[in-house]
Amino acid sequence: QVEAALAFGTGHHGTTRGCLLAFERVLRRTRPRRILDVGSGTGVLAIAAAKALKSQVLASDIDPISVRIARENACLNGVGNLVRTVAATGFAHRAIADGAPYDLIFANILAEPLVLMAPALAHHLAPRGCAILSGLLVRQERQVRAAYGAQGLVLSERIVLDGWATLIMRRAMP
Repeated sequence: QVEAALAFGTGHHGTTRGCLLAFERVLRRTRPRRILDVGSGTGVLAIAAAKALKSQVLASDIDPISVRIARENACLNGVGNLVRTVAATGFAHRAIADGAPYDLIFANILAEPLVLMAPALAHHLAPRGCAILSGLLVRQERQVRAAYGAQGLVLSERIVLDGWATLIMRRAMP
């Protein structure tokens, strides 16, 4: 159950659905322990991760109203004890630094912020971790992939829904 109210994200948009499908694919290979949802909006992805893994998830958003709504939604869905929410711009919060490195980072935002945060995301990602990136149109995919490629991440899988791309990025292994 998700009450969007003034926050973005009910789980029906192609980007959010793409992230949920990507998460399902990640779970076929691994069980991430440290999870971060950057730009969590209503908290859909953080809630899904907490429910699937029964483990702690840190959810952040730049908008304090979204943070409050994500907290309420986590409680509504029975994972209020597992989802911690913080207001932060990108990775600029002590709780985010303290929880690093992350085995899984969700970032379902927009292409331009994804490009700008590539160095910080890569810095907070565990050596065998993966990032699920979305919020980008198919035509913006090359730019986002290049930014993450410059940080040593490679495309593992991609999902396209309704003209939106979701990318699963992993560190290039030597």
